[in-house]
Amino acid sequence: MIKLKVNKIIKFLLISDLIFWTGWGLISPIFAVFIIEKIHGGDALVVGVTAAIYSGLLALLRVPMGLYLDGRSSPKADFAFTSLGLLIASTVSFGFIFATQPWHVYVLQAVHSVGLAMNFSGFSGLFTRNIDKGRESTEQGIDSTVVSIGTAVSAIAGGWIVLQFGYPAVFILVGILGLLGWAALFFIKDDLERNSGHGLYFNFKELLQKGLDNRA
Repeated sequence: MIKLKVNKIIKFLLISDLIFWTGWGLISPIFAVFIIEKIHGGDALVVGVTAAIYSGLLALLRVPMGLYLDGRSSPKADFAFTSLGLLIASTVSFGFIFATQPWHVYVLQAVHSVGLAMNFSGFSGLFTRNIDKGRESTEQGIDSTVVSIGTAVSAIAGGWIVLQFGYPAVFILVGILGLLGWAALFFIKDDLERNSGHGLYFNFKELLQKGLDNRA
């Protein structure tokens, strides 16, 4: 029998991921169409530059941010990066409603990349530290699965919403779902703060016990 029960922290990280990426799945597959149809001078080159800014900046920031958080080794720092990054990435969608020039899209994509780099760095630390022992591959797989399912379903919905209500409606919905995903993180904030000292406490206790055993 397959058991997929996960602990509270992992559960809300999964929920946050699912909601956020379901939102961005509404627009991601048709983002290039948006640029060509709604941005003055929007063409294949603008689409390419936009993608390059997103991927390039994300690649440049991801490792340095990871090194910084590993140096801190603090669940609070991980949570701060995860939540602030998701907030930044979520609110960017509202900016696209007012974008009319290529440089508007470039700036928004750059901000989006910074937010996601922060979120990815903090999220991976929280997920790794709190993953259930012996189920690492399963729970990583669950995360990938829920995100893939959410984006697959929302891709179809996003195209329909654009045809019926226009791009602003999609970007508003993307932002709302992103903020809901951000809010879901705060269901585990207190749990992370309570658990933040447990590793030090138990390590110290174990060392003390070993010392007493050796003296005996």
